[in-house]
Amino acid sequence: MAQEIERKFRVAGEFRGEAVGAERITQGYLCSVPERTVRVRIKGSQGYLTIKGIGNETGVARYEWEQAIPLADAEALLALCEPGVIDKLRHRVPAGGHVFEVDEFFGENAGLVLAEVELSSEDEAFERPAWLGEEVTGDARYYNAVLMKQPFSRW
Repeated sequence: MAQEIERKFRVAGEFRGEAVGAERITQGYLCSVPERTVRVRIKGSQGYLTIKGIGNETGVARYEWEQAIPLADAEALLALCEPGVIDKLRHRVPAGGHVFEVDEFFGENAGLVLAEVELSSEDEAFERPAWLGEEVTGDARYYNAVLMKQPFSRW
C-alpha cells in the first residue's frame, strides 16, 4: 500500500517570490466520508483519480493511491461528483531539502492559503520557512473534502 506522509500549515507571510512554478487545480469528490475519499482532479491538461484512506492518530500519515486518467474522463467524472468544487492555484516553493506545495484557494474558499510538505517519515526534520504559519495537520476543517462541504468563507 502507498503511504502519504505530510504536514499541513496555514500560510502567514509572502511566499510567491520563492515559488518556482504554479498550476491551477480543479477537483471534486465522488466519495468524501472520513474513512475514505475518492477524488477527481484536473491539474493543467491532465486528469487524476485518487483514493485516500483515513489518517492515523496524528493525521500525518494515510493510505493514498493515485492514477493519471485522460482529461475527458476526469471532466466526465467531475460531473458525477458530490456538490462543491475545490478550485486552487498550487505553487511549488523549495525550502531546505523539501518542496512545499502552497495552495491558494478561490471561490468559497478564497482567502485561505495552505502549505503542505511531504515527508519520508513522520519524524523527518524539515526547514520551516519564515512564511509558514500555524500547523493544522490533522485538523479536519482544512481537508479539501471538508472544505468542499464547509467552505472557509462560512467559518
